[in-house]
Amino acid sequence: MDARHIFTVAGDADDPRMPARLVIGRVPDIAGSTARISLDGRALVALEGEADDSVAMAGQVGSHVKMKVGPLWLVARIRAMRLGDAESDLILADIDFLGEGGEAGDGGLVAFRRGVTCYPRPGCRICVLTDADIRQMYAADDRPHVEIGIVHPTAHVRGAIYVDAFLGKHFALLGSTGTGKSTAAALLLHRICDVAPEGHVVMIDPHGEYGAAFADRGEVLDVGNLAMPYWLMNLDEHAEVFVTTSGAERQKDVDVLTRCLLAARARNRAAEGLTRLTVDSPVPYLLSDFSNILQAEMGKLDKATENAQFLRLKARFDEIKADPRYGFMFSGMLVADNMAAFLARVFRLPAGGRPISIVDVSGVPSDIVSVVVSVLSRMIFDYALWSRGEPLRPVLLVCEEAHRYVPATQSGRGAAVNRVLERIAKEGRKYGVALGLITQRPSDLSEGVLSQCGTIIAMRLNNERDRAFVAAAMPEGAQGFLDAIPALRNRECVICGEGVSIPMRVSLDELEAGRRPASQDPVFSALWAQPGGDSEMLGRVVRRWRTQGR
Repeated sequence: MDARHIFTVAGDADDPRMPARLVIGRVPDIAGSTARISLDGRALVALEGEADDSVAMAGQVGSHVKMKVGPLWLVARIRAMRLGDAESDLILADIDFLGEGGEAGDGGLVAFRRGVTCYPRPGCRICVLTDADIRQMYAADDRPHVEIGIVHPTAHVRGAIYVDAFLGKHFALLGSTGTGKSTAAALLLHRICDVAPEGHVVMIDPHGEYGAAFADRGEVLDVGNLAMPYWLMNLDEHAEVFVTTSGAERQKDVDVLTRCLLAARARNRAAEGLTRLTVDSPVPYLLSDFSNILQAEMGKLDKATENAQFLRLKARFDEIKADPRYGFMFSGMLVADNMAAFLARVFRLPAGGRPISIVDVSGVPSDIVSVVVSVLSRMIFDYALWSRGEPLRPVLLVCEEAHRYVPATQSGRGAAVNRVLERIAKEGRKYGVALGLITQRPSDLSEGVLSQCGTIIAMRLNNERDRAFVAAAMPEGAQGFLDAIPALRNRECVICGEGVSIPMRVSLDELEAGRRPASQDPVFSALWAQPGGDSEMLGRVVRRWRTQGR
């Protein structure tokens, strides 16, 4: 049968206001949220010269189509295509339904909403979406939102993210190295700070990339100025720093640490006016008190063989105290009770128009990085917990290289930060704590934490295992976008979930040079062509290396 006859059979009750040139096919069969459609290849070729970008790109994988069901237009996205009949230019395509909307006076789309309440019958006509229709689809409503880029396959339609839904139900930014992930994170945070200059954002920066991007609208904290009091740690975090054994010996060491830590905190209880004290209470104590108590407890023992756990703790304690690399945290100058001032500086309370703090942990000794992140994360959650009844001040915690802190398989150090981030992912929304996870290896990230992220921003992922984890985390309506993830260009992403009206593929805006993170790839051809200054540079590097300072 001639394909043209298929698309022009008599008795069609569809709205005659739709121009015949925009009718490109029919629905031969339908099943649930997906369907198969047949397209007229000749009609598609005739549209290629259209001035309307959306019409000109009709019938391509990733483009949109619509079909009339009663008073509604159903909108779908083409997921896959194949040749049906070469002689008649018949093309078969699989589509995923995105949503539905009303009909405008000119036959266009209005009042689009996600989800489908009714399905087309076999034989329903397939029509092209115009630029005006796509603007209606992706138009942001009156909820607070930020625009971040251009929706594919258009040239002008802006993609928007709803701030409250995006932050309130957590988000994850995923992408392989070199895809523009750091710049995308900076773009999102800049846009959010633009609409929320009195916000409260804490970003964990493991590579020192983001300080330059936010120097003018926040505070950059590193080992030189962080001044994190050691006594803010709870028992689990103390154990990760001071206990180096495992198995049964570890439990013995933890028991000793618990007694000595509680006694050291108790010596300052009267000064704080406290009547109730636990080993986890953030009460200042003197390092010298802890050392003296440890020595006194050891002196009570009769046999030298019973002193092993005390000697291990004492050796580790003395090592930490004497090492200048740990001075940002274990300094005798940090014993003062400045907890409120520390929280105000890190959480930006008040923000004063500088709503973000970048915590650069690149200079923190590797064996306590997870402890530092654990303390900051737990303080955010505990602050939200104990401030209930006060004016709500939501806090956003953004973790770059998140798979380091909430890995899929937990072993050895890092258990404390794993537990607190998992708790934030599961319970943070109730207390006003938002979580943003950024990682290049989603397969190494805890699946339970990733599943709690209401919005997924997926950039190009080269690893098949990573793509499988993203597929498991994506909502059902976005499954059709998975095939596009390996083919995304740099600074291009697929966004789905609570933060957007419907799943979309977006080409992200380009940030101004002064707002980009320091994560650009080195230009080998240029840098290796510039001789001179190496001897002086080596001297400066060795000096900083030995002093462990910037």
